[in-house]
Amino acid sequence: MLKLKSLWTKYESVWLYIIFGVLTTIVNIIVFFVLYNLLHTSHTIAYVVAWFWAVLFAYLTNRVWVFHSNNSSALAIIREIWQFYLARLLTGIIGYFILSFGVDLLQQDANIWNILQNIFVIVSNFVLSKLIIFKKRSHE
Repeated sequence: MLKLKSLWTKYESVWLYIIFGVLTTIVNIIVFFVLYNLLHTSHTIAYVVAWFWAVLFAYLTNRVWVFHSNNSSALAIIREIWQFYLARLLTGIIGYFILSFGVDLLQQDANIWNILQNIFVIVSNFVLSKLIIFKKRSHE
């Protein structure tokens, strides 16, 4: 039991990121599924709306529980939100191209390609969040 606690403590931000990453992916997949399969929107509209809700969920959970951001000044929070959304926009665009590649070019199932692009996005976003967005700054 001590070994598990030690592993949790050592990699807490990674474990929490995985947990909230899975939950973020579930938010994305559910919104995409409802819009694409039940409401019959295009995969582009379903992707954009699902992306928006997943990013909002991810920001809130990452800020509070994963990276324990203690930024309190308006400027620091604005910079943090700006960087978070900019990084998510970049990975979101790449994720969209991955989805479009699978759906439009390869003519394969949109739901499968949405899951594949989510894997890319989760890994990329963790690296960007850890190294840039929620990096501890000594001057704030």
